[in-house]
Amino acid sequence: MPPTRLTAVSDLPADPLVLWSAQGMRPGVRAWRDGDAVVVACPDLSRRHRLAVHGTGGRLLGLVRHALAEVGPEYRPLGDADAVTEVVAAFPEIELLDRFWWMDTSDRTGFRGGASWLDADAVPEVRALLDTEYPGSYARPGGTGIRRWAGVRDEHGALVAAAADAWSAPEVGFLAGVVTAPAARGRGHAAAVCGLVVDTLVARTGRAALMVDSWNDAARTLYTKLGLTARPIAAAAHRSFVDQPLD
Repeated sequence: MPPTRLTAVSDLPADPLVLWSAQGMRPGVRAWRDGDAVVVACPDLSRRHRLAVHGTGGRLLGLVRHALAEVGPEYRPLGDADAVTEVVAAFPEIELLDRFWWMDTSDRTGFRGGASWLDADAVPEVRALLDTEYPGSYARPGGTGIRRWAGVRDEHGALVAAAADAWSAPEVGFLAGVVTAPAARGRGHAAAVCGLVVDTLVARTGRAALMVDSWNDAARTLYTKLGLTARPIAAAAHRSFVDQPLD
């Protein structure tokens, strides 16, 4: 029996990562279910084509096989670390890329700092700060899915910290592109800008989320202090698309 095609957000499990990946089931998103297993294929999400995976065992592996045949091998499995590890073990053509922390909260941080939302005139400053301090950021001004930037300015008016509302779904807001100038670190600016974005996302969607590299203990500690809870996730890719340039 073929898997069930899902067409509405209400058909999906209450998994924040899956709901974020569905992006409100916007045009181009496809999803399937087989028992408790679900996969969601979303194009152009965080600068990649993503295949969110939920569940374990043979049903999940069958869904992954079906989905990749439908949407193409460039879609990258993303989900709980155990689930992605199963996928990698079952498909020799797919390799593990990295492990991350998915962190989310449905509560406001209550943090009050000097952050504010930036207007369009500040975009060159955001771009310059990223180019200097975080050139690998997937969130870039003008990129697909980037809604707006928040920032902190120092006493001279210079932008010293920034973060984006990026790739947010109706059910799960998303924070990305967090950057702080080295000379301004240790002063609570990252907490201020992240607190503003998280609180805004929670108020708008009911939940805020982000991803943290597995090695970045400092960032994980900061987000934990802001009230976000971590879960281990992983990403994988077809070997032919591992080195695919960012869109």
